[in-house]
Amino acid sequence: MKNPSRQESLWTRIVRGRCYYAMLAPFAVMFTAFVLAPIAASVVMSFTDFNLVQTPDFVGLQNYIRMFFDDSVFLIAFKNTMLFALFTGPVSYVVCLFFAWLVNELRPGLRTVFTFLLYIPAMSSAVYTVWAFIFSGDQYGLVNSVLMNLGLAKEPIQWLSDPDLVIWVVIGVQLWMSLSTAFLSFLAGFQGIDRQQYEAAAIDGVSNRLQEFWLITIPNMGPQLLFGAVMQIGASFAAGEVGTALLTAAGSGTVATDYAATTLVTHMLEMGTTRNEMGYAFAIAVFLFLMMTLFNSVIRRVLKHFTA
Repeated sequence: MKNPSRQESLWTRIVRGRCYYAMLAPFAVMFTAFVLAPIAASVVMSFTDFNLVQTPDFVGLQNYIRMFFDDSVFLIAFKNTMLFALFTGPVSYVVCLFFAWLVNELRPGLRTVFTFLLYIPAMSSAVYTVWAFIFSGDQYGLVNSVLMNLGLAKEPIQWLSDPDLVIWVVIGVQLWMSLSTAFLSFLAGFQGIDRQQYEAAAIDGVSNRLQEFWLITIPNMGPQLLFGAVMQIGASFAAGEVGTALLTAAGSGTVATDYAATTLVTHMLEMGTTRNEMGYAFAIAVFLFLMMTLFNSVIRRVLKHFTA
């Protein structure tokens, strides 16, 4: 049986803070309508057969069974997504932190210039055309031209049509484009650290920059490190736009490359928008959401241990 006094105390606190709840109400309504409700609807629809025309038909776990036992493309997309997550997640996280540390050491004017140059990949979609030219499969492609002039290649390498190479090219481009929100978060974290802490640490015996970074910088950047980790996890698992845009700019396609650059996001979009198998697409989305939640929980625990 619930304690009446606790209920009354909670209601009293709510009444006392009604102004604050009233200010939070618009956000709560919008968050519920555009985040919680779609997530709940996706979970429910993942157990149905829905083609956007007919009434959804409940099929139980059939969509989830199909994912692992009757969809070879899903298994390829899952493998590619894990490769993206393992390479672009941790590597881009460290790269963002390293570049933010370097830029923070520059003078204010140079810091602004380099911040803009490092963030600009996330602001323009024209970069895919540039990368398609760099890895073009003919002798005029920048990489092929350099390799052939140096005698390292006798004929043009098909970077964006060879299934064994295209995934690594896409991962490289994704790494380059990952210098965005996490980089800005880390840079803000560096600038927010009180410089007097470094002076006090020097008096206490801290003698090099590595010790400063480990003993002072990391503990002071807990919120920024966590935010950057969440953003990088989301970006690595949601990778798909880069591969699709890059292959489209190069005139290739996912089918032509044996789905070598297909991820769970692109497979989900294909099922939902091209084939109108919305129930199955929702199942893939729910599976991807659970994966991201699991990895996010693990990273949060690890960062809490180092920044506590």
